[in-house]
Amino acid sequence: QVQLAESGGGLVQAGNSLRLSCAATGRTISTKTMGWFRRPPGKEREFVASINQDGSLTRYVDSVKGRFTVSRDNAKNTVYLQMNELTTEDTAVYYCGKEQTYWNLPYNDWRQYDYWGPGNEVTVSS
Repeated sequence: QVQLAESGGGLVQAGNSLRLSCAATGRTISTKTMGWFRRPPGKEREFVASINQDGSLTRYVDSVKGRFTVSRDNAKNTVYLQMNELTTEDTAVYYCGKEQTYWNLPYNDWRQYDYWGPGNEVTVSS
């Protein structure tokens, strides 16, 4: 089984940047699409970004397009989320997930991912 662990979150002022990492251990993630989701306070988990196996296809929710960049380093078994121009609306717990291949669900559906990290909190102050 694969274990995922997010890191890099914290408290930051609006307008600043953070880079989240999602390190995988136990098994390689190089053959899987990986996704980033977030759960804002009091809200449901929502899709943020995804990246395919070789990084040639990335997708984003409209609210982060142009500000966030998802990337991966398969040699390090790690996926990243570079977050620039952060706003208070980006405050959330961020999760990375590994895609499952049993059902063909949309990339922005959390059920398309079967292994998750414990989450990493990002707080953006005004």
